[in-house]
Amino acid sequence: MQHNDRILNAFAQWPKVLIALSCGLFLTACNRQAQAPPPPPPEVATVTVARQRVELTTELPGRTSPFRIAEIRPQVNGLIQKRLFTEGSDVQAGQVLYQIDPAPFKAALDNAQAALDRAEASLPALQSKADRYKEALADKSVAQQDFDDANAALKQAVADMAYYQAMVETARINLDYTRVVSPISGRIGRSAVTDGAIATAYQPAALAAIQQLDPIYVDVPQSTTELLRLQRRLEEKRMNPNETNANQVDLILEDNTKYPLEGTLQFRDVSVDPTTGSVILRMVFPNPNGVLLPGMFVRTVVKEGVNEQGILIPQQAVSRDPKGNPLALIVNASGVVEQRMLTLDRAIGNQWLVTSGLLPGDRLIAEGMQKVQPGVPVTAVPFDDGRKPETKPGDAAQPASTSH
Repeated sequence: MQHNDRILNAFAQWPKVLIALSCGLFLTACNRQAQAPPPPPPEVATVTVARQRVELTTELPGRTSPFRIAEIRPQVNGLIQKRLFTEGSDVQAGQVLYQIDPAPFKAALDNAQAALDRAEASLPALQSKADRYKEALADKSVAQQDFDDANAALKQAVADMAYYQAMVETARINLDYTRVVSPISGRIGRSAVTDGAIATAYQPAALAAIQQLDPIYVDVPQSTTELLRLQRRLEEKRMNPNETNANQVDLILEDNTKYPLEGTLQFRDVSVDPTTGSVILRMVFPNPNGVLLPGMFVRTVVKEGVNEQGILIPQQAVSRDPKGNPLALIVNASGVVEQRMLTLDRAIGNQWLVTSGLLPGDRLIAEGMQKVQPGVPVTAVPFDDGRKPETKPGDAAQPASTSH
């Protein structure tokens, strides 16, 4: 009986033991939690904002056009005897392209020359007669009417000779026109006629066309909006246009390769196209190897000027608010995150050109923006974009291309 009582007492004590053990474990956990150190501040990678020399450029689409073009048309009527060039070849100014049958024009020249010779042959006799009548008129040996008739015949012969001289010159010009020559040097296209075709003077359809391709034009439309923006940047002195290479233009071909030779901005049109709201920029590019052909679509990189105090930041350091306004996060002197609203000018490669919102010396967060927010202390480490520096220490950075 006593044995059973002891067993019952033991079972009665189990809840108290369990409660004591639970309290002990809970107190131990609380003590450990109270003794755990706080988590370290999140780590972010930052770049130090600095001003630098930035070459501002604009990439615009355009199309090539020949430097000079000449459409070949005959200047006399006749039968084309021979085509004297190879289609698609280079021709020189003065080179004979077509030969028109010269026989009728040679006959016309001979006829005019014979008439001139006849007029010249009669002129001495008429001159001598007029001189004799003039002397005899002083002695009253001939009548005044006879002298007037002789003098009129002389003047008529002189006029006839001048007329036939003009006829000879006209016939000689027409005979020369039977040799259709190239007015310019360039590359000739296909021939619209073959041997034996009939040519008509100044016909609407050209026999062939010659295009001068070296150098070659590139015509580019620029919006008036961008033109006004450029003028505003100049007025605000954010850009220096007085550079020795300000008129140099780079060219990107249709396969996205860069054309090896630089061109020159020749002029900007003075009128605006009302249908497109743009003006035409005309560039001239050397084309010694004939890489550029008329009608090709290309992209030009036009140099606008230089911003001597530009600020460039990585594009990944810029985010947008719900309204689409650009903003960035910086680490202040106390190691706390701050938010800055930015004004961006344009993208240059993988960077943004910042107009306002940042100052030199600001530590801009380029990595780790997702795990921080304004007012949070952070640990800043230098940002490494993995690129090797392209300029020597002390050299100013000059980004090579710009896109909007």
